[in-house]
Amino acid sequence: MSIEAGLERYEKINEMIAAELQKKSKATVKNVNGQRYIGCALDKGKTIEVHGTPGNDMACYLNGGKIEVFGNCQDAVGNTMNGGEIIVHGHSGDAMGYGMRDGQIFIRDNVACRGGIHMKEFENMKPVLVIGQNAGSFLGEYMAGGTIVLLGLGLKRGEKLFGTHCASGMHGGKIYIRGNFPKENLSQNIKVSNLTEADKKELDSLVKKYCKCFKADYDEIMSKPFKKLVPATSRPYANLYTPN
Repeated sequence: MSIEAGLERYEKINEMIAAELQKKSKATVKNVNGQRYIGCALDKGKTIEVHGTPGNDMACYLNGGKIEVFGNCQDAVGNTMNGGEIIVHGHSGDAMGYGMRDGQIFIRDNVACRGGIHMKEFENMKPVLVIGQNAGSFLGEYMAGGTIVLLGLGLKRGEKLFGTHCASGMHGGKIYIRGNFPKENLSQNIKVSNLTEADKKELDSLVKKYCKCFKADYDEIMSKPFKKLVPATSRPYANLYTPN
């Protein structure tokens, strides 16, 4: 049995999803047309399959559950998520993974502006955002931890791997980027380095999972070299404040 979203208001759809998940571990929602907050605070062991275009804040505060979208997403997907998994068979809007603290997000295509903004990590909580194509401006803005992978698959002539102000204010975490990238769009406080053996092991695992999610070609992806972006300092804006 699936839930038909259509033109129903988001409150009604989310009530129907909650009722379905009280009886089962999985709910399927079809013909989604921008309804917001789908999967908000979804707990571990629960899965929502979404067909259509979910609205803002899908999977906000995700708490270990899994959401798979067969379509595109609007803004703030995975907002402040605590854990779990999001898989999107399409592209995503702005602020993907805003403030995410743990869990993994896999986007088949591209992400708009401010993907991974304010990502953070603590001890064993290490969030991951994997993007198949490219990203808009301010990727990894104010990033404090976690990992972003940018694959650059299927880019057309003239398209850039990321937009302006990439990693602006980044002070933790790392971004793995594949192939050529626009150095002029990279923030000044960022250092470009080669991958360590530990980096290669982590990246290999994430690329394999991306390939499994979207039936992508692992050998093709790994045929191009990767670089790592890390902050040159943990206090990129120290000069803006009065010293103590």
